[in-house]
Amino acid sequence: MALRARALYDFRSENPGEISLREHEVLSLCSEQDIEGWLEGVNSRGDRGLFPASYVQVIRAPDPLSAPGGDSHGPAARYANVPPGGFEPLPPAAAAAAAASSAAPLGLPLASSFKPLPSDHFQPVQQPPPAAAGYPYGAGSGALQPSPAQPLYGGGYQPSHGSDDDWDDEWDDSSTVADEPGALGSGSYPDYDGSSSGGGGGGGGGCAPGRYRLSTRSDLSLGSRGGSAHAHPQHPPPASGAKSSATVSRNLNRFSTFVKSGGEAFVLGEASGFVKDGDKLCVVLGPYGPEWQENPYPFQCTIDDPTKQTKFKGMKSYISYKLVPTHTQVPVHRRYKHFDWLYARLAEKFPVISVPHLPEKQATGRFEEDFISKRRKGLIWWMNHMASHPVLAQCDVFQHFLTCSSSTDEKAWKQGKRKAEKDEMVGANFFLTLSTPSAAALDLQEVESKIDGFKSFTKKMDDSALQLNHTANEFARKQVTGFKKEYQKVGQSFRGLSQAFELDQQAFSVGLNQAIAFTGDAYDAIGELFAEQPRQDLDPVMDLLALYQGHLANFPDIIHVQKGALTKVKESKRHVEEGKMEVQKADGIQDRCNTISFATLAEIHHFHQIRVRDFKSQMQHFLQQQIIFFQKVTQKLEEALHKYDSV
Repeated sequence: MALRARALYDFRSENPGEISLREHEVLSLCSEQDIEGWLEGVNSRGDRGLFPASYVQVIRAPDPLSAPGGDSHGPAARYANVPPGGFEPLPPAAAAAAAASSAAPLGLPLASSFKPLPSDHFQPVQQPPPAAAGYPYGAGSGALQPSPAQPLYGGGYQPSHGSDDDWDDEWDDSSTVADEPGALGSGSYPDYDGSSSGGGGGGGGGCAPGRYRLSTRSDLSLGSRGGSAHAHPQHPPPASGAKSSATVSRNLNRFSTFVKSGGEAFVLGEASGFVKDGDKLCVVLGPYGPEWQENPYPFQCTIDDPTKQTKFKGMKSYISYKLVPTHTQVPVHRRYKHFDWLYARLAEKFPVISVPHLPEKQATGRFEEDFISKRRKGLIWWMNHMASHPVLAQCDVFQHFLTCSSSTDEKAWKQGKRKAEKDEMVGANFFLTLSTPSAAALDLQEVESKIDGFKSFTKKMDDSALQLNHTANEFARKQVTGFKKEYQKVGQSFRGLSQAFELDQQAFSVGLNQAIAFTGDAYDAIGELFAEQPRQDLDPVMDLLALYQGHLANFPDIIHVQKGALTKVKESKRHVEEGKMEVQKADGIQDRCNTISFATLAEIHHFHQIRVRDFKSQMQHFLQQQIIFFQKVTQKLEEALHKYDSV
């Protein structure tokens, strides 16, 4: 018999792979085993996907051998107050008979005082449980914690450990991956030295100079929960008319980027941690609005000398690249997997910064010259974007990547690597590191208008970049194959005419025959020029487009974090207008939303800056190469023309 379940509450899907539920709807389950608090099944409309396990009740046939609630694996055990599916409490006589029949064969005494629970005891809760029960920040025992192999990244990035660069070598042994912060309402906050301090235990009393304990906790997060840090905000005490009774609701979709990034916990005032001076990320007001504070020590980094190396007596091979930062002039050698590891750390740490994507992996042909050359060019573009970003360029993990040699100082490399993986200023705590102009105020509608405008811009740019990439790729393919073939076909025809003319043995026709044969050779050469030209002009354009398509893929998540913060502000303002929330609490939410808005607008400004710089440079290079190409074609034609002067 197929497994079935009945929906206890409405659920609206917000992500691919999820399905919506309607209360009382009967679903078919693919499996009774939940996956981190989620089940997979098919709803009454035929849609298949995931939905919160706590939103449904598995329909079971009655088991005469089990007393009510006796099945430790059934709904009664997993969800208190939810009855087993299809099970009705037995009347007293039937219950006693069932108890006798089950106890007698086992030689157990019959408890004469046994009384079944009244039927009104089995009433499902009226408030839907939070879908976050299986996710970070949930208070349930089944809270999802990212596994070391698959951490949750704000940009949705999952680092792959495939065959591309052999992950299992010495520098990765016994590594630890940073766990996501636990339930941010747990009342315990880890310090930098690995110890933890209680949520109410005096902030900066024991702090060293240059370290500041910052907290966004307010009466909003604690007052409405009766002082309990473990109570879930979805279950506030009954409203008594007091303003403090209202809370801003949580997002039920715990897969949401706004939730995973820690943005929701920060806006709701649940972030607390120590911030060092060096960890502060400053947003300043420039002539065009918020922007990141410039890097006072700008630098560049070259990537050269890709070399094939081996280990384990030649059993494993890999390509090593030499990196030379201009601010140290000390070369370090990195493999692609080191870049991959760095990208994962940065994508996890900076939810409102667009970390450029790395060149794609390739399972086969990794040691072919063309692939190595193309990957190196992609890494150069990636490095240029990293070094030119005011925040990413100064990040500790990036500087460790550029300056610490894993071959000469293996211990220091591993220490820095593990420190980065255990970085505490991620998730909600990351937003504590943002320093914004204190006297500046952001207009909510103006910010929303700018974000919507940028969202439309990125959509249009993404479409046009995709179209240009397709056109350039098709044009390059025609040049390499079609144009070369056509020009060489013309050249061959000219040579055929010359060979025909050679049958005439008149001396005065020799010069003409040679000139026509030279014209055929010229067209052959022009065909070769067409085949080689895409490497000079079109390939760099497509490399740039690929990099920016990666940036454009990052911005929906960045915008989602900012939009989520704006939604919380609007909700808090509505509570204030209804007299359910104090103005001070709503102001705190808006201030924290402003922090996220400042950072988002600063990142948008930086994107436009580098976009203008990169496309100006690349278009200049493209046109210069086109001019050089046609000059070469013209030169070949002029040389052929001059051959006829002596005929």
